[in-house]
Amino acid sequence: MGSRPTITDLAAKAGVSIATVDRVLNGRLKVRDETSRRVYEAAKELGFHATSLIRQRIQADMPEIRLGFSLEPNSHPFYQTFATELAKAVESTPGVRIRTYIEFAKRVTPSENVEMIEFLGKRCQAVAMTSFDHHSVTKAVDNLRSQGKPVFSLLSDFAQGVREGYIGLNNMKVGRTAAWLISQMAKKPGKVALFVGSHRWHGHELRETGFRSYFREHAPEFELLDTVVNLDTPQVTHETTLNLLERYPDLVGFYVAGGGMEGAISALREEVKTRKLTVIVNENTPDSVSALQDHIVSAAIATPLPLLCRSLVDLMVNSVLNGFAETPGQLFLPFNLHVPESV
Repeated sequence: MGSRPTITDLAAKAGVSIATVDRVLNGRLKVRDETSRRVYEAAKELGFHATSLIRQRIQADMPEIRLGFSLEPNSHPFYQTFATELAKAVESTPGVRIRTYIEFAKRVTPSENVEMIEFLGKRCQAVAMTSFDHHSVTKAVDNLRSQGKPVFSLLSDFAQGVREGYIGLNNMKVGRTAAWLISQMAKKPGKVALFVGSHRWHGHELRETGFRSYFREHAPEFELLDTVVNLDTPQVTHETTLNLLERYPDLVGFYVAGGGMEGAISALREEVKTRKLTVIVNENTPDSVSALQDHIVSAAIATPLPLLCRSLVDLMVNSVLNGFAETPGQLFLPFNLHVPESV
């Protein structure tokens, strides 16, 4: 086991003098923000024992901002990674001290979304969350806006016109891309299925619209089945996938536009590989990576979480410090596409 890093090691790593490190540690004389942050980053890399103290010294004179985030259940790897990336983005934001409230909740009804908005609104200066698109949610967002507190929609848009901004993928393009992949990768035309979590999710509705419009315009030789609502659950997706395989021998592919892909993957693993399906899912998780490697899944369309979290925190901080934007906006991020040979 190596010896514990010293102030001398820290100074060398940060490219500053020992006296500068001492000033950062003890707050004796003002040190430029850029220099202080360099010392802090070096301390983190070295595992320096007083890293937390350095951070406190840097942030002592900075304004404090309270940001609230509400995500889906943290039992899902995607949302675990989401929370981790949010913490990284918050920690690396210069010029302010950010206190975060991150909540994980399985919201089944719009009223539960409203309760979450009100809960975070009482504690925070800006809120970002995933939510159904519903008139009661829009009213709750508008109420926060009247208090000077902006709300940002994540991944699936809601409260258009009153929320401060949407950050996520262009869901219409995601749906069209999934359709293009199936039309190009399927060995021959046949039946195609689509899973959505709920018609309350605006993002799922847009993905369905894009998916169906592509086939209608460019691949009419494929037959689209009625959309399946899987409630974003692996259990429903598993049972429905097995049912589809049994009922439609000419099924050539499907797209899971929301959550629940784990159920589709487990169902496909159970079945004897008598035919090759083109299966498109969302996000880069241990389940989707394993399924890609085993050629059970054909492609995964993934959200760039580090970029999303960095952009989101910057937008939220700016809205708190500088007020609402003149026009509520949308920030569409480029999605990542993973295939069996890329993971």
